[in-house]
Amino acid sequence: MSVLTLRLAGPLQSWGASARFTRRTTESAPTKSGVIGMLAAAAGIQRGDDTALAPLAALHFGVRIDQPGTRVRDFHTAHHGVTGKSMPLSERFYLADAVFVAALEGDPRLLTELNASLRAPVYPPFLGRRSCPPALPVELGLHPDGGLLDALRTEPWQASPWYRRHHRSQDHVELTVLREAHPDEHHTADTLRDQPLSYAAEHRRHALRTRVTCSVRIPNPSARHLPRHDPFDALDEESA
Repeated sequence: MSVLTLRLAGPLQSWGASARFTRRTTESAPTKSGVIGMLAAAAGIQRGDDTALAPLAALHFGVRIDQPGTRVRDFHTAHHGVTGKSMPLSERFYLADAVFVAALEGDPRLLTELNASLRAPVYPPFLGRRSCPPALPVELGLHPDGGLLDALRTEPWQASPWYRRHHRSQDHVELTVLREAHPDEHHTADTLRDQPLSYAAEHRRHALRTRVTCSVRIPNPSARHLPRHDPFDALDEESA
């Protein structure tokens, strides 16, 4: 088994798992269906090709929250392309200034092909919606040894410099990880209708999958300890 890690960073992201009609919400972290869809698009897999999609959907998925971002809401207006008639007003939610590291564990050959596809994608990647392009290259690299959690422990912190500066007094940071549950963890796991079965435009289908929350502790590359300042030191010097 190998692990492919991805950096998901951009001004806006939106990862809907239960969005319906005029209210399009976002989860607090990337969904498996969104990330697998991005990889399938990069590899040139057509929406209705469920046979080609199946090996990607079988990959074990997890995501590390490096920078949670801020949830924002947008009121969206649109007009019909043919009649010009106004469409219903909708609410669309996004994550602003968020950064995540997604990890996919599975067959080394498949992951190598997907990594190459991200470097020369058939269809460009986007972060949940076409209006959300990534700000940095998506591919981080392949981890041939160890499992998904090992890769998320060794991948450097991808948060923005300004965000890391807020934590410069810490040598290490504790980052939340949302990963698919193992068979013996299902009794403690959450469920999410996020397992992609088909992206066919006429009938998208998703199954339930289980997810557990844990954390990893990684080094802070921006750690800097400032000297302790005691205002009474000046009084001690004068009395001496």
